Amino acid sequence: MNHINKIEHLGIAVNDIEQANEVYEKLLGVPPYKQEEVESESVITSFFKVGDSKIELLASTDDEGPIARFIAKKGEGIHHIAFDVDDIQLELDRLEKEGFRLINKVPKPGADNKIIAFVHPKSTHGVLIELCQENTVK
Repeated sequence: MNHINKIEHLGIAVNDIEQANEVYEKLLGVPPYKQEEVESESVITSFFKVGDSKIELLASTDDEGPIARFIAKKGEGIHHIAFDVDDIQLELDRLEKEGFRLINKVPKPGADNKIIAFVHPKSTHGVLIELCQENTVK
């Protein structure tokens, strides 16, 4: 049984969402298909389709938000890898039993009609992992 279906998207932390949109639109040859603010995470996001995967640009809306802190510490660049799962709570429970350190033990609403949860990078060799499940509740 597959627990993780595919890479859903790569999250890239940027200082300026509009400038980054221009760069990635030129790079990929397509405009972002969606831009939205996620107030709970203090970010504005833009999504680009790349084949079956996506690129998510993330810019902080708060100087003390998680993306602002990440950029202050590490600079702009890859922030996380997101994996698509069918049952996010089941996957979180499985990973915790396997010894992974969870940032979120309970999923929460995220961007692009997903429910999300994060696995701490200290348990994944320095890579922040996001789990995503399609939000079927409207």
